[in-house]
Amino acid sequence: MQNSNRKVFDTLVSKTKIYLSIILILLIIISIQNKYLIIPSILIYIGVFTYSYYTNNKRKSEISETLQDLTLTFDSAAKTSLINSPFPLIILETNGSIIWRSSKFNSEFANIDINTYIDELTIEIQDEIKQKKEENNKDILKTIEIDNKVYEVKGRYVKLKEKDKKNHNKYMVILYFIDETENIKLQREYKDSKSCVGIIMVDNYEESIQRLESEEKPQVTAQIDKCIFEWTNQVNGVLIKQEKDRYICFFEQRYLDRVKEDKFSILDKVKEIDTKDKAQFTLSIAVSNEGNTDKEKYRSALAAMDIVLGRGGDQAVIRENEIYKFFGGRAQEVEKRTKVKARTVAHALENLIKESKKVMIMGHINSDMDAIGSCMGIYRLAKTLETNAYIIHNKQANTLNIFNESIEKEEEYEDILINKEVALENIDEDTLLVIVDTHRANYVEVPELLEKTKKIVIIDHHRRSADYIEDATLTFQEVYASSAAELVTELLQYVDVKIELKTIEAESLYAGIMMDTKNFTFKTGVRTFEAAAYLRKCGVDIIRVKKWFQSDLGSYTKIADIVKKSEIVNNSIAISTYNKKAKDASLVCAKAADELLTISNITASFVIGHQGGKVYISGRSIGDINVQIILEKLGGGGHITLAGAQVEGMTIEEVKQELITKIDEYFAEIEN
Repeated sequence: MQNSNRKVFDTLVSKTKIYLSIILILLIIISIQNKYLIIPSILIYIGVFTYSYYTNNKRKSEISETLQDLTLTFDSAAKTSLINSPFPLIILETNGSIIWRSSKFNSEFANIDINTYIDELTIEIQDEIKQKKEENNKDILKTIEIDNKVYEVKGRYVKLKEKDKKNHNKYMVILYFIDETENIKLQREYKDSKSCVGIIMVDNYEESIQRLESEEKPQVTAQIDKCIFEWTNQVNGVLIKQEKDRYICFFEQRYLDRVKEDKFSILDKVKEIDTKDKAQFTLSIAVSNEGNTDKEKYRSALAAMDIVLGRGGDQAVIRENEIYKFFGGRAQEVEKRTKVKARTVAHALENLIKESKKVMIMGHINSDMDAIGSCMGIYRLAKTLETNAYIIHNKQANTLNIFNESIEKEEEYEDILINKEVALENIDEDTLLVIVDTHRANYVEVPELLEKTKKIVIIDHHRRSADYIEDATLTFQEVYASSAAELVTELLQYVDVKIELKTIEAESLYAGIMMDTKNFTFKTGVRTFEAAAYLRKCGVDIIRVKKWFQSDLGSYTKIADIVKKSEIVNNSIAISTYNKKAKDASLVCAKAADELLTISNITASFVIGHQGGKVYISGRSIGDINVQIILEKLGGGGHITLAGAQVEGMTIEEVKQELITKIDEYFAEIEN
């Protein structure tokens, strides 16, 4: 208060001095003009000075009394506000000593051991004060839960003059406890009442229903409808049958956790529907809560359904906060008997190539025979349509050493196989970019090319992952196919122009099929042999192709060592490691994983190695175990019988332990 009074008094004195100085100057000027006015001027100035002194003292006394009354009133109001605060209030030191509590605080926490919470809060505040030493912000904002109530703790801290025994600064903290329990309940209720939109589709409905007897069709259809309606009723949802094989359902978000816990048991119930000819029906389900309106959520569910179908169906996905969570997907893909889609895609691809001035073709990083063979097939299609085409090829890929030696003898491909730098310099918005044997944005040979053109075609046979390339102009992704080379071979047979494959091109396509099927053993369907037969007619030398896959004695010895030190987990899964840093580590791991499957009682194999700063995992299965689901948990992908993953920031041993954990999770999910 004294400081405030002093400031007011100083202001008054300074103003009076200015006025007196002005009067004095005027009287001096008058006296110089007229000597007879000197004495009157002096008398006048003395009178003015005396009057100013008297009035100043009087005003000083009045202002002092007024300020004192105001200060006392303010202090009283402040104390009353603190004591009668509508919020629980506490003043404490940062060492945990409580200085004062409001009556509301005492009544609010009368039956609670509040000291435990205060101690925890004090520790957090101490850490926060240390972090804010260099900042001007002294506000405190915390959220704590006390006796099933949620409080928002607000306040400020001030430094005290005294220090503790260790000569550290002491702080005093004033905290308000605002009960936010009801607000949080309202927010949760609002969130829970929002809708989720689900799309349910019966996989291959037309083909499966045609296999049934006439009298059995309505019975099976009714059983499928019943299963879906019962599942929807469990979440108090609304179901609309949009088409004979397509349903739309709406349910509140409060039931989403229940759906996750149930793990879409409806997938198994539909598969258990008994038919005379043992035909099995499966479902694909996509659920989404992303979007402000039901229309936006429906579109999000449609995008999620594309991924489910791209992964082979017989599974469900929940899209939430731009994250996909998959359920099911343990059944083998069913090969489609119709080639209508292949014919349609072939004509669309042909038109896209004709409309483009040039075509660039690329596969995935560390290209294998399936990727390069598919590139060669698309290249021949573009050349037949008289469009310039180039293949982006990394000649350092260890899996293609023998193939590279063969293609170097072909003069035509000398300027056709280009590297990353050349591709980036020559691509433009009008260039058609064809991507084969992958659909993942981060797994292509040159990811930067995706941003430099608007015309993208994807040809792939892997199950769709969440990080797929969006907004592709044309996508031909069929998970039933053995390989991308099989899909490309089909396309070449259905274009309007006659394709004359060169021997090296036909052999590279054949080698791609042969590699992904492990010599026509795994994932081989009728159309796989049809594609191989077509390529055989084009002049494939099978012995020459086999030589591309031959291993030297050194590589075979490495594979034998890996097989020798393998461990068995879960009774039938082999896991081994390859600890040497080598350029061909990923290739050696893949071959070793294949070799482990030749051992009796081994149903799945995983081999771990490192190359280029990353840890690689190659997974193989004979079909009983879905290696794709296991490796997806580690950021990888692939097929039920063949999958892979790349892990950064971990050692081989750490990856191995993480892999074992994910395998245990996989079996726990099956049992539940």
